[in-house]
Amino acid sequence: MSRPFELASLLLISTALVAPSVALAQTAPTPAPAPAAPPPADQTPPADQTTSAEPGADQAAEPVEETPEVSVPGATEVVVTARRSGGNIAKTSTQSLSILSSADIARTGEGDIAGALSRVTGLSVVGKGFVYVRGLGDRYSLALLNGSPLPSPEPLRRVVPLDIFPTSVIGSTLVQKTYSSNFPGEYGGGVINLTTKSVPKEPFFAINASIGGDSVTTGQLGYTYFGSATDWTGFDNGARDIPPALATFLASGERISQGNVDTQAIASQLVTGSNAILQRNRALPPNWSLSLEAGKSWDIGDDTLGVIATFGYSNKWRTRSTTQQTAASLDLSTRELDFQRVITDNRLVVDGLIGASYDFGPNKIRWTTLYIRDTLKQARLGVGTRATTSTTATLQQQDTAWYERQLINTQLVGEFRLTDALRLDVRAAYANSRREAPNELSFEYFRSNSAADPFGAVFVNQLNNGTRGTASTTFSILGERLYSTSFDLSYKFSPAVTATLGYAYQDTFRRTERREFLFTAGGNFPAGVGVLRPDLLLQPSVIDAFNIALVDTNEGNPVFGASLVVHAGYGRLQWDITDRLSVDLGLRAERGRQQVSAIQVFNVPAVSLASTSINRTYFLPAVTFTFKLTPEMQFRLAGSKTIARPQFRELIFQNYFDPDDNRQYRGNPFLVDTQLYNAELRWEWYFARDQRLSVAGFYKRIDNPIETFASFSDNTVTTSFANAPTAQLYGTEVETQKYFALDKLFGDGKFWASRRAVVIANYTFTQSRIEVGPNDPGRVFGLSGITLANQLFRNGVPLTGQSDHIANLELGFEDQDSLSQQTLLLNYASRRATIRGGSGQPDIFEFPGFRLDFVARQGVKIGGVATEIKLDVRNITGTRFREFQQSGANRIFYNLYSVGTTASLSLGVKF
Repeated sequence: MSRPFELASLLLISTALVAPSVALAQTAPTPAPAPAAPPPADQTPPADQTTSAEPGADQAAEPVEETPEVSVPGATEVVVTARRSGGNIAKTSTQSLSILSSADIARTGEGDIAGALSRVTGLSVVGKGFVYVRGLGDRYSLALLNGSPLPSPEPLRRVVPLDIFPTSVIGSTLVQKTYSSNFPGEYGGGVINLTTKSVPKEPFFAINASIGGDSVTTGQLGYTYFGSATDWTGFDNGARDIPPALATFLASGERISQGNVDTQAIASQLVTGSNAILQRNRALPPNWSLSLEAGKSWDIGDDTLGVIATFGYSNKWRTRSTTQQTAASLDLSTRELDFQRVITDNRLVVDGLIGASYDFGPNKIRWTTLYIRDTLKQARLGVGTRATTSTTATLQQQDTAWYERQLINTQLVGEFRLTDALRLDVRAAYANSRREAPNELSFEYFRSNSAADPFGAVFVNQLNNGTRGTASTTFSILGERLYSTSFDLSYKFSPAVTATLGYAYQDTFRRTERREFLFTAGGNFPAGVGVLRPDLLLQPSVIDAFNIALVDTNEGNPVFGASLVVHAGYGRLQWDITDRLSVDLGLRAERGRQQVSAIQVFNVPAVSLASTSINRTYFLPAVTFTFKLTPEMQFRLAGSKTIARPQFRELIFQNYFDPDDNRQYRGNPFLVDTQLYNAELRWEWYFARDQRLSVAGFYKRIDNPIETFASFSDNTVTTSFANAPTAQLYGTEVETQKYFALDKLFGDGKFWASRRAVVIANYTFTQSRIEVGPNDPGRVFGLSGITLANQLFRNGVPLTGQSDHIANLELGFEDQDSLSQQTLLLNYASRRATIRGGSGQPDIFEFPGFRLDFVARQGVKIGGVATEIKLDVRNITGTRFREFQQSGANRIFYNLYSVGTTASLSLGVKF
């Protein structure tokens, strides 16, 4: 490559910011280029797929990447290669997509797949692993595992939080942002398909261990509680099982309010020294993890049988000293709540995968089972004020909780090439997710700070429902199971024409139960007893002596069932009309029946109006035209209609607490489906292998988008959901990737001969606007005064979750002959609305800002064994988490805390 072109490329990348796409694995060079692979059945490569020009100097001696698989409906062998033939899936695909190979994921150094995806163009990760595509919330993202749908272990989400997937079990990740009919119709912003690691060609056994710390957590002050002796494993020893008296009551079908329940017997078994006493830890331990991987294959005649297995365990700590406030006035000049809270999380993840495949001729049968258990042990201690309590009083709140998330998924996939032209793909899957939060204990103590009060200088809890202290416990459990099956039949009429017919079935059922109980004492409860710590305050002798009772806060409908059954059929045609023009045309007919209703658990039935039944059939067209200007340059034009159904958590009229943002949520049974009309125009230039520049513009019209809003109830802020009338979203994306041979800059010395620099960057600009007319209707269950949408939403405001600017930049050095990488990663996201302000208040915004990371990977030989040493440093800039609402000079912080800089060192060996 000439120096003028190289300098022009440098100038070009300096003006654009991007994230990773296809990068090369750092493996030993192969003596000869690998033969070109046949194209997958659903993608006919253009006639100019093979690059005619000889590789330039900056392309010489590039390594061959081990071919990762991408398993999706209707295209079970999407192959990403880095061969000298010039094959590039982003170029030859009929859709706009990005693929993260295992090498790309390794380059980012992230421990979970959500972190790696945050580097992809137009994607941002919000909260605990929820991916937003082009500013659209997680409800508009579709997550698949090996092409099959997944249930979510979160009551607050239908979409699976992707931070529960360790990168060690994922072989590749496909992100497709234009719709094609082989995917489910619930496709608002994009699909994220995770493909688990495939069976290796060579046997191996690998061990990886890491240790690290956090500048605001490790060795610093935090709070915890005992729980049980086995908590460090992510499994307790039965200490959190439902106590016998409570289990008997729950099975009886009785209501506490009927007066036939011995609540003192129940209350006496709920609070102990193990689950209620916060312990101060002045030096929290470091983070550490361990993973094992193994694989082997056997030749059976001309066939091949392979097995792979992985196991992972991680133990991480995080402390947040956070400011949390709410407003008491429209102009935010007065505060309802104002707390400084310390929250310590101990997160324990155990995961395992076992897979087997049998290859016979051109056919393959693959079975995969994945297990993930993600446990969060949390302790919170806060001190602050409440405007309605007293102008001088101080409150102390203490909470202990244990959240278990568990996912089991098993899949069977058959990929059969019946003839040279006819292909059949069949897949079936069963998934089960579960979330338990047993005995969430919450205590509030009151200090009057009054000289006239004998106990004015100490915190007192008199258990009298909010006047001077409270205590409560909550038991919640969610279980969801999902069956899915599909088949796809593809026929290649000619090298230029492929047609596919497919059918998919999905049956999901969720049962969610939440039981909250308040401990209450009479007005004669002595203040002197109220100074006792929680386990002594609610010990059996005190409960008996002062007749402390329980109140069930929801005797109406504590249990809900939710189901979704989908039948879908589609047809798809991929046609290379000429050497320059191709089309991907499809139509999907999808019928979905979604229901939510209360499950009767009491002997005396209760009448519930909090039910939902949505039964609709949609016809969803999709078309993408690709026009090749030159062998390296092309345009894409895409249009489609898609939908987004309300998530279960958005429909169920039941309170849920999110421990990550310290916020309470409640569903709205009146929600309806969202419909989206999508268009995109993209220009792509592949000026060298794995080096590219692309620019895209996109537009979406959204009917009945689901938005969050805040309301106040019992001195707490509750987040709920409602349909806005319509919204529009549009924007542009720019991304580029370029390699630079360092021997050109630093000479032909041995050290620089095999080294190169890599620049990967992207930038996404997005604008959105909710459109609300004066007479547009609005409905929220439980809020009878809401009849118009303008009572909930303001015309012209952006969609929640949408950032105007998202940018990523990677600058790195790597050795092409051995494992040696050093990468700087910069991420930026501008402010985004998280919740609509309640009662006419301004919206609440999150300000992600800049984040700078550094990852270094070095391969060495220790005792003749291939070893990888990795150092990663995160949030070098020390960017804080900021979420607030503002009116003029008045500002209310919903969450404000230091995130801290993290560093970890890992060692991996492979035999």
